[in-house]
Amino acid sequence: MTAVQIEHDRAPRTVLGILGLDQHEAGALAIGSILRDHGIEVIYVGRFQTPSTLAHIAMQEDADVIAISCHSWEFLYYAKELVDMLDATPPRIPVVMGGSVVTGEDRDTVLASGVDAAILKDEPVEHIVETFRALTKSYRGA
Repeated sequence: MTAVQIEHDRAPRTVLGILGLDQHEAGALAIGSILRDHGIEVIYVGRFQTPSTLAHIAMQEDADVIAISCHSWEFLYYAKELVDMLDATPPRIPVVMGGSVVTGEDRDTVLASGVDAAILKDEPVEHIVETFRALTKSYRGA
């Protein structure tokens, strides 16, 4: 099945990973649990990922969203590269970045680079889940 042939009635599917040398895994595991507990399928690919690896896995897994857990500032350097890779193979899978180090200024920076959503550390769980559901709905064209 390709990204174009997505099953509209299945649970939202998210590939979750950590870019670069960021070793802070607790936040990724926490957000993965939150999403899973709210009916979103999470494919956790772990630490030390590159933009190309995340893009490739997301396409193979027919992901609706790519989630990046950010607990060091490397995400600022990888955001545009990831978006550019995804733009090269439409339909583009939406990207969400969030974590303990993401500031309002960082959010503006990654959104300007083409990231679809950036979540700050104190966002309510309901907002986080709704962001993933809205991006899934938009991606599926529903």
